[in-house]
Amino acid sequence: MAAQRGQRNGVGGDTPPAPTAAEITTPIPRVAEVPAARERARAIPEAAVARLAVYLRVLSAMQEQGAVTVSSEELSAAAGVNSAKLRKDLSYIGSYGTRGVGYEVTVLIEEIERILGLTRKHSVAVVGIGNLGHALANYGGFPGRGFPVSALFDVDPDLVGVPVGGIAVHHIDDIPAVCAEREVSIGVIATPPPAAQAVCDRLVEAGVQCILNFAPVVLQVPDHVEVRKVDLAVELQVLSFHVARRADDAAAMEGRQVNGMVVS
Repeated sequence: MAAQRGQRNGVGGDTPPAPTAAEITTPIPRVAEVPAARERARAIPEAAVARLAVYLRVLSAMQEQGAVTVSSEELSAAAGVNSAKLRKDLSYIGSYGTRGVGYEVTVLIEEIERILGLTRKHSVAVVGIGNLGHALANYGGFPGRGFPVSALFDVDPDLVGVPVGGIAVHHIDDIPAVCAEREVSIGVIATPPPAAQAVCDRLVEAGVQCILNFAPVVLQVPDHVEVRKVDLAVELQVLSFHVARRADDAAAMEGRQVNGMVVS
């Protein structure tokens, strides 16, 4: 019998005592009870996440204009993507629309906001109150989309204590204390390149886990910190490439035209 008991338990020893009535009637909690929406969010490719943000902007504008429903063709045209890709993107969030009707604008907005985490409270800190920092601090579109700027930082003694956009500028040495106090979840770095890493380190020290970096440097961060880099010069260079390619295509087309006929 002892051998049988050992085989049943996978190890040698006595059979464990029978479960009590409370153990039988109390459901066993799952190891990882993750909401379905969060599971879907983890499976969404990063490129699709960026497009979802575009769809949300377009849908919000449509809602302001009184739209109740929208077809995939209408939404894809307004967002600048093809309808097949849009339907694929929306399938990631579990929204498939209704044949002949399309998508309910309000419902789709709520679903995208939930996936993008916009139902949570966010607080933004801007570090580096130069020309770009001033513009970001005064940008009225952040609060309306759920990203209120609640803290500003700089090293310039002429700026410290001065309100920008209604918020007093703090010295960067105060980043850990102020960000913790104001529950900053997103840090925006708009400093000169040499200062960016030190500022990033202070933000991480304060518990900030998401950073938007405008400085043209690669930041070193722990694995749990997400960094998005915005390099305006690179974006302009990409646009320059497209302009040059179209000019080359036009020149090549003109070179293939003979007496008004296109020849191969």
